[in-house]
Amino acid sequence: MVRYRSVFQDSARWDGFAFRDGDIVISTPPKSGTTWTQMICALLVFGTPDFDRELDALSPWMDGLTQSHDSVLAALEAQQHRRFIKTHIPLDGLPFDARATYVCVGRDPRDVGISHRSHSANVNVEAFLAAREAAVGPSDVGVFAGRAHTAQELSERDYFRRWMLDDRPVTENDATLIYTMHHLGTFWDARNSANVVMVHYDDLKADLLGEMRRLAQRLDITVPESAWPSLVRAATFDNMRKQAARLVPEAGRAIWRDRERFFNRGVSRQWVGVLDDADLREYAARVSELAAPDLLGWVHRTPITTPSRAARKEAG
Repeated sequence: MVRYRSVFQDSARWDGFAFRDGDIVISTPPKSGTTWTQMICALLVFGTPDFDRELDALSPWMDGLTQSHDSVLAALEAQQHRRFIKTHIPLDGLPFDARATYVCVGRDPRDVGISHRSHSANVNVEAFLAAREAAVGPSDVGVFAGRAHTAQELSERDYFRRWMLDDRPVTENDATLIYTMHHLGTFWDARNSANVVMVHYDDLKADLLGEMRRLAQRLDITVPESAWPSLVRAATFDNMRKQAARLVPEAGRAIWRDRERFFNRGVSRQWVGVLDDADLREYAARVSELAAPDLLGWVHRTPITTPSRAARKEAG
């Protein structure tokens, strides 16, 4: 397997993990709907929106570096419910076990890049570094601190362009267009496997009930008809933002400057009005070098060229 290691994650932490029948691995590029998918899986697994613990305790981040490896493994070993585990690692860096179902979520990369800026600017750098050091010990993380401060200083457009053009290796950096497309590509190549499920952020936005039903079917979970309205309501963006105190990652720590801002906008096409025609042409050329046409079509949903007339009108 390929090893992915950044300031946030280390795929080697999957070493020593014992799979069980029915495990669910939620693997998304960062800022593509990870917490949303964890919430949906929690609702399907438990059949109720009333959880007795924070979401990240129910669905630990296996490769995240703010908790010790031993503590994450112990927490997962102690769980009696059907496990659903968070990761941002591409498929070629994960153990691929027939007993597990792998759920990958894709989002228009232009929205991913815009969302990255808000996410990075919302991190309390000192609190994150303290949690990381307590979990895995001190290391050189100067690049991360600089990235977080840069996010606060740059405009959305300038940050996006840096994210788009960043060519650092995907094995060392998970906050780039290259990483986003590489991650999706590893799952796209395996999309016809019986235990791989591809979910699109825009489909969740357009038909949350339908997508939750589809995922329940793929996970072989039966939900009583009477339960669907409350489960879907609990999975809406507005409700999740209201429940930020128990749903955001690391909810019990001060890692986020504003926990509600973690659920910042939750909409698609955030890039409209931010990127100009030249940006979009450059983006189209760049992303077309990184993925096959069928994957590009699936993840973007609209042609990756200059804005349509409707998009121009939307941008004002």
